[in-house]
Amino acid sequence: MNKQFVKYVPTVFIAFVFVQSLFFKFTGSYETDYIFGVLGAWSGLEFFGNYGGYIIGVAELITSILLFTRWHGLGSLMAMGIMSGAIIFHLFTPLGVVMPEFNEVGEVVGNDGGLLFTMACLVWLSAAFLSLRDLKNPQGILNKIVNSGV
Repeated sequence: MNKQFVKYVPTVFIAFVFVQSLFFKFTGSYETDYIFGVLGAWSGLEFFGNYGGYIIGVAELITSILLFTRWHGLGSLMAMGIMSGAIIFHLFTPLGVVMPEFNEVGEVVGNDGGLLFTMACLVWLSAAFLSLRDLKNPQGILNKIVNSGV
């Protein structure tokens, strides 16, 4: 199988998930308000409840851009970090694994059956694959960082 194909399938998947989520994070959707509201209340950090979606959205946008540059190893590492936080928050806070779904006026109309959590796990696995691949590649930025003694 073509080495570029193996690299770009998980790269495109991660970027697709991150970029499509920007609509929710940057428009103050009910889903984003719910998720970061729960986390802000749980942590006692009202700031995170109000602005966490924007902060994570910017990080996901930067990550998506880096994934398509020579710094893709750093982008994959950032994706692992972002998704590690998401997975931990889903598992160990009142947020939970199953998220409510909202209609256009903000009423809960069902749940996602754990889809958001599953996507976070798949993105994490894809990012871990890309990070390890970059670490083993002599030209990879992560390999160069690790082997430069920095």
